[in-house]
Amino acid sequence: MDDPIIIGEGVILDVRPTSFFSRAIAIAIDYLVYIIGAGLLTWGMGSLGLSAEFERAEVVIPIFLIVTVFVLIPATVETFTRGRSLGKLVMGIRVVRDDGGPIVLRHALIRALVGVFEILMTSGAVAAVVSFMNKRGKRIGDYLAGTYAIRIRGGASKLQEVVMPEHLAPWASSADITPLPDGLALSVRQYLSRVHDLHPATRDTLGKQLADLVATHVAPAPPYEVTREEFLAAVIMERARRDIGHEERRREYAAKVRTEIDALPFRP
Repeated sequence: MDDPIIIGEGVILDVRPTSFFSRAIAIAIDYLVYIIGAGLLTWGMGSLGLSAEFERAEVVIPIFLIVTVFVLIPATVETFTRGRSLGKLVMGIRVVRDDGGPIVLRHALIRALVGVFEILMTSGAVAAVVSFMNKRGKRIGDYLAGTYAIRIRGGASKLQEVVMPEHLAPWASSADITPLPDGLALSVRQYLSRVHDLHPATRDTLGKQLADLVATHVAPAPPYEVTREEFLAAVIMERARRDIGHEERRREYAAKVRTEIDALPFRP
């Protein structure tokens, strides 16, 4: 994995950028829809006689159509769908930030604005050349917005279930395990769920980083040598068991107190 996505929690996701041809087909589908929409909008304006209301309709209307159909609508769609459009939905791809997070209006608007030049005005030639020169398949709009497209269907692996290693259960139940920070706990769970799909070098480096961080919250260490994955799984599952038990006891106590309060002889 030469160029991975690293999300905010520091977890490396082993996802692949989509191919140029998948993006090309998705863009073709989107622009076919946009062109049909522009045609319908033009026909509607003509039917309502709006064209005659403008002295320079031959200039104003094309600009209005380009801005509305090729900028505002695509930016709005990608913003509310978190990086997907009809074409991307069909091809099973999504546009994300360079760090793997979801795009917002700023990213979508930059992509749409630049797309008018590199896709619409050049028939996609500029976007094609730039995409071929980048291993992530980025076009100019992606460079400026800090985004690129990833595959979210086809080749995605099933997440591994995190379970307690049986031989570590006795140690974990008696160990002093302080609550893990939310970001660290999430990182460990995501790492364990994808550990078998990660590149060996990534797996080793990230596993060591997470194990070292988790070890500061655990005492004593396991009484015998275990793998990093076993250690992390034992800690995260034992911590989850304790948290669930604590929450159940809290709810039972709250219900008991509520029952006692309701039983008091108070009257309005």
